[in-house]
Amino acid sequence: MRILVVGAGATGGYYGARLAEAGADVTFLVRPARAERLAAHGLKVVSPLGDLHLAQPNTVTTANLATAGSFDLVLLSCKAYDLDSAMEDVAPAVGEGTAILPVLNGMAHLDALDARFGAQTVLGGCCAIGATLTPDGTIRHMSELCSITYGERDGSASARVAALDSVMRKGAPKFQPRLSDKIIREMWEKWVFLASLASGTTLMRAAIGDIVAASGGADLMSALHAECTSIATASGFAPREKVAAGALSQLTAEGSAFTASMLRDIEGKGRIEADHVIGDLIARGGAHGVATPMLDLAYTELKAYEARRAREG
Repeated sequence: MRILVVGAGATGGYYGARLAEAGADVTFLVRPARAERLAAHGLKVVSPLGDLHLAQPNTVTTANLATAGSFDLVLLSCKAYDLDSAMEDVAPAVGEGTAILPVLNGMAHLDALDARFGAQTVLGGCCAIGATLTPDGTIRHMSELCSITYGERDGSASARVAALDSVMRKGAPKFQPRLSDKIIREMWEKWVFLASLASGTTLMRAAIGDIVAASGGADLMSALHAECTSIATASGFAPREKVAAGALSQLTAEGSAFTASMLRDIEGKGRIEADHVIGDLIARGGAHGVATPMLDLAYTELKAYEARRAREG
């Protein structure tokens, strides 16, 4: 299986590096400057699960991707606001038998990918990883949490997902791969959790433990989770009881240092996925008549941040 990883950042770079370490045929689609750095210094991963240095990772740029032929799998892990450019960049690698595995936040990316490449090309997927890219280009994996889940969106057991699962399992135990026959529900479950976490920690500019320590903090997080859950339920993808209980427990855990990556992006004055994680969820709730006063407040705060960031340059 020829695998193209779009980018060599914290998420795709980690999974791609681990698959390459296990002997999979992995190529990274990167910008010219990143390609030069990787050629000179290799791809480095620092992780509690073991450090890794790929001295000569396979790379390709948009300038020569067309000469590389089509790939069997495209792993897409860009930020949602970069999806349009990523689809344009990767198009030459998508052939008749290519499968695209997106692990973006939210659900709107599926519609965009379907429109560009056809629904039959696009799998369902989600991941959970705490990682960041350091200024020198090193991928710093911050905990042993590292999973990737994938499957056909209709839940079928196809030959291509069986082949994908076989390749992904080579990456264990450096990450936890899992084939799911309920991948769309699992994507919704992740979205509910992420939207609750992002809304609460960005609105309060604080970690979960600090929010819970404040008067009304646990109620705030519970209310956000309830709104997100109501939207998923109205959309036909009610989170499973055990999953919902686990999510609420994490969102109200005393002493927790857990924050959303969106808060870290704001603290670094970076771009955020406000529309993709929060705005789209609110819109779907509105289509079903679900009231979302807490999410509305969080979304207004995020859009105000974006307005200020644009004004200040």
